Amino acid sequence: MAHFTEEIINYQRHTFRLDPKSALKNLEQAIEFVNQTGFVFLWPIKGVNFPSLWSATAGDRPVPNNHDDPGHVTWGWKDSALGMRVWYYAKVLRFKATFISLDVLPYFYALSENYGSPEDDYLLTYQEGRLSKAEKLIYELILNHGAMHTIELRQAANMTGKVVDNEFNRALEKLQSDFKIVPVGIAEAGTWRYAFIYDLTTNHFPDLMKEARGITGMEARKKLMELFFLSMGAATEKDFQKLFRWETTVTHHVLETLVEDGVLTKTTPNETKDADVFILPLLMG
Repeated sequence: MAHFTEEIINYQRHTFRLDPKSALKNLEQAIEFVNQTGFVFLWPIKGVNFPSLWSATAGDRPVPNNHDDPGHVTWGWKDSALGMRVWYYAKVLRFKATFISLDVLPYFYALSENYGSPEDDYLLTYQEGRLSKAEKLIYELILNHGAMHTIELRQAANMTGKVVDNEFNRALEKLQSDFKIVPVGIAEAGTWRYAFIYDLTTNHFPDLMKEARGITGMEARKKLMELFFLSMGAATEKDFQKLFRWETTVTHHVLETLVEDGVLTKTTPNETKDADVFILPLLMG
């Protein structure tokens, strides 16, 4: 986004925890960071400006390939917390590894295609063409047999060859992004002795459906958008869409509603063709 003021840059350095003095040192601080922010990525995402556990720990630098980099302690925190229910971890935003605060989780779930019956909802979604055969098969395997690790799922689904690798992985990502399945542990399986164990989201978080039931779509969207801007300080509609990819008309309506509510201020550049910038009122000075 063009024309960032120094104040906004400093604001993001604070909310992203980029100052070495505020860097995360342990799992407890990482959990606190996710709770304060609402949702963050595990790693920085190319082309997307948003907080990540990596940057809040290792600083504003690329993720290196060498496994002994001290910043990779974040991977250990992620693995050790699987199944602990201290946050929600799955591939959600942009199908990338995302941490979500448990307080914020119901707002995400309220926007998913889950309506309160894990045994039946997926069938409706499949019949309407929004669930692939691979997604349906993997979901049914976990629904009928309980938590399974990746190797078991591949074998049970008969999707073990390289030809179906992309289809299988894509199905896992889409099921996670719609809060149907969630990684809950690590199994010593496969060539690398490392495979995620997946369970139904509703099995692992049995109260989630009830917590989300009373949240309207508009309430959920306003909450998530406000949290986005509390992290960013300022952003364009396009910046927001990079994460959430809602319909353009929906995104625009929620933005304008937050402006009317006084949560955001819209600034329109006068001398350029840049897009409108939405900014927290406290940063307007």
